[in-house]
Amino acid sequence: MQNQVDSLGKFKPFFAVIFLQVSFAGNDVLSKAALNQGMNNYAVVVYRHAIATLLMAPFAAILEKKVRPKMTMSILIKIMVLGLLEAVLEQNLYYVGMKYTTATFVAAMYNIIPAITFLMAWILRLEKVNLRSIRSHAKIIGTLATVAGAMVMVLMKGPVLELFSTKARINSHENDTDFHDTIKGGLMITAGCFSFVCFVIMQAITLKTYPAELSLTVWICLMGTLEGTVAALIMEKGNAAIWALKWDTKLLTVAYTGIVSSGLAYYIQGVVINDRGPVFLTAFGPLCLVIVAIMSSLILAEKLFLGRVIGAIIIIVGLYFVLWGKSKEYKSQQPLVEQQTEAAKLDNATNNENDTFDHQAIIIDKTLQQEKRDPFVV
Repeated sequence: MQNQVDSLGKFKPFFAVIFLQVSFAGNDVLSKAALNQGMNNYAVVVYRHAIATLLMAPFAAILEKKVRPKMTMSILIKIMVLGLLEAVLEQNLYYVGMKYTTATFVAAMYNIIPAITFLMAWILRLEKVNLRSIRSHAKIIGTLATVAGAMVMVLMKGPVLELFSTKARINSHENDTDFHDTIKGGLMITAGCFSFVCFVIMQAITLKTYPAELSLTVWICLMGTLEGTVAALIMEKGNAAIWALKWDTKLLTVAYTGIVSSGLAYYIQGVVINDRGPVFLTAFGPLCLVIVAIMSSLILAEKLFLGRVIGAIIIIVGLYFVLWGKSKEYKSQQPLVEQQTEAAKLDNATNNENDTFDHQAIIIDKTLQQEKRDPFVV
C-alpha cells in the first residue's frame, strides 16, 4: 500500500502541469471570444488579478502563518518585478497579439517558451546540462523539436481538415487576417513569451528566499492589480467605459482567468518549480496547443489546417524527448539525495559518538588528576 501511495505521489507534478495546460487552453479560447466582443485587455488584467488576490489571500493567511518568511526590501522589489513582468507586460502583450491573430496561432507561438526557458535556465545555472550525457542530448533535441513544430504550425497551413462539423462555418477573423497583422501579432506574442520566461525564472529565484507559494501568489496578484491599474489609466487616458462589465462572455472571462489562470495557476507553478524546476513546468506547453486547436475549432469555428496538425505531432515528439531527459535526470538525482542524507546522518552519529567519547575522556582525565593530588581518595 505504501509503495502505491509513493508511486501516486511521483505523478503529482505531471497531474499539476496537465491541469495547468488545460486551464490555459480554456483561457485562450475564452479570451479570444471576449476580445471578439470588444473586451479591453487592460481592464481584464486588473480584474483578474484583483479576483485572484481576494480568492487566495485567506488561504495564504491561514495555511502559511507559521512558515511565511519576514518581508524584506529585497523580496518586495522582486515581487514588484514579478507583477510587472506577468501582469503588465506578458498578459497585455498576449491579449493584444491575440487580437491580430487567432487562439490557435497564439498557442502555437507560445511553444517557443520551453526553448527560451531552457536557454535562460542554463545560463543562470538553474538547469544542469552535460553535453556528454544522453539525458542532456534528449532535452536539447526535444527543445529544438518543439520550436520546429511551432514554426511548422505558423508557416505551413496546407489543406483545411473538415473536422468537428466546421465545413459549413466560416471564421471571418481568420479570413480577414492579413500578413501585416500576423507579423504584428507574432512580434507581440514573442515579446510576451520572453516576459513570461523571465517571470518563471524570477519566480524560481524568489522562492529560494521566500519559500511560501500561497503568500507569494497573493503578493504577485496584488502587485499585478496595482501596476495593471496604473498601466490602464496611462494607456486608456481616463476612458471609464473600459471598466464596465455585463453578464456576458467578458464577465465569464474575467472570473475564469482570475480564479484559475491567475490564482490557482501561480500557486501550482510555484509548487512545480520547487519540485521539478522551471524547464519541467514549461515543457508541457505543447499540450495546450493541441487542446486549443480542438476547442477553437468547436467553439470559435477556427479552421484546422493540415500543417498545424503536422506541427502538433512534431511538438509532441519533442515534448517526449524533453520529459524523458528530465525524468531520467530526476531518477538519477534521487539516489544521490538519499546518499547525501544517509551520509549526513552518519556524520551526525559519528560526531555524537566522538563528543561522548571526548566527554568521557575529560571525566577520566579529571579523575586521574584528582587522584594524583589526593591519593587517599577512593
